[in-house]
Amino acid sequence: MLTIASEIEVLARFGRALADPIRCRILVMLRQAPAHPAELAESLGISRTRLSNHLACLRDCGLVVAVPVGRRARYELADERLGHALDDLRSAVVAVASDRTCADADEKDCC
Repeated sequence: MLTIASEIEVLARFGRALADPIRCRILVMLRQAPAHPAELAESLGISRTRLSNHLACLRDCGLVVAVPVGRRARYELADERLGHALDDLRSAVVAVASDRTCADADEKDCC
């Protein structure tokens, strides 16, 4: 069982992963179906190098895993509960005023 401090660290990691729009899009795409990096890069309109950096962050945060498929890797959410959590977050976002922005959006410690 996690301690309160451990739970907070896990939540903070999840928050850091969600802090980037591209990583959010990757998670939403992987919620729909596992995908190969080339497919993700093409769908997102970004380079494979840039995608690789984002996937590394998501792996380090424990949110996605690479599953070997022959000589390639397919990415998927690390746990099906993450998909449910993403669904819940997406539903909750609807309740938040869309005209709000973080006052310190450019600062690392922004909400």
